[in-house]
Amino acid sequence: MNKLFIFALAGFLAQLIDGSLGMGFGASSSSILLTFGVAPAIVSATIHFSEIATTAASGTSHWKFDNVHKPTMIKLALPGAVTAFIGAAFLSHIHSEFIKPFIAIFLLTMGFYILYQFLYKRNKHEIKEPSSIGKYSMIPQGAVAGFLDSVGGGGWGPVNTPLLLAQKKLEPRYAIGTVSASEFFVTVSASISFIIFLGWSQINWGLVIALSVGGLIAAPFAAYLVKILPMNILAVCVSGLIIFTNSSSLLSVFEASPIVSMSVKIALIVIWIGLLFFTLYQNKKLPFIFTKNNTNVNAHEVD
Repeated sequence: MNKLFIFALAGFLAQLIDGSLGMGFGASSSSILLTFGVAPAIVSATIHFSEIATTAASGTSHWKFDNVHKPTMIKLALPGAVTAFIGAAFLSHIHSEFIKPFIAIFLLTMGFYILYQFLYKRNKHEIKEPSSIGKYSMIPQGAVAGFLDSVGGGGWGPVNTPLLLAQKKLEPRYAIGTVSASEFFVTVSASISFIIFLGWSQINWGLVIALSVGGLIAAPFAAYLVKILPMNILAVCVSGLIIFTNSSSLLSVFEASPIVSMSVKIALIVIWIGLLFFTLYQNKKLPFIFTKNNTNVNAHEVD
């Protein structure tokens, strides 16, 4: 029962993050579940099964409201689905103690990446020169993101959404909608692979349901949070959580002394609080930069 509550809480927090930022469900929930000692393959499988319904609903909604650029979705979804299948098979055959530090490093990198995209790069976005994009350039992007998503338990949104926004070929709503719609195919492919290589008996469906229920409960709260908090404040909170939990995992893997471990954790908390206050100050000083509904990006179709 305690584990079910933990998974439900992880799903609630992860959906709160994902619903607010448009990314982060896998990275945040993986970070939380790995902290409680769940094997990486089980973590990723559980997350992907719980995401089947949520990504289907999200993708359908974006499709209905015409937020999906179909050619881009196909270029991301097809290679992403193939490499997600391969990544899930790879993770299923790797010993959990061997792969755990690599997963923690990957998720730690995702935490810093989210922080960079929403705190530092966001205020540079409008003055950046538009970049060109090749006809097939998103195929390797989708392939890399699909593999990292299945191996790390998350990564599809944090990899693809910022890259599409940085290319300035799609409006933000098209970038987010396209990534959300394509994620359904990646999630289904990874889930099928986990069933084949892990087997039905290895999947705790109670935990999958708990994670899903927690996410469903959080959905309306996330929608309200978006209305009252700027995205960069949310990003600092999310990235701080991911960085802290995975740093703690790495410290335990490398058996750091209690003094070193406590010193690192205190330093991270202090830096986290400092960044939060800095972000609040920046929002007060430059509100036009950090508004959530900044739509000064030209709408161009991707070739």
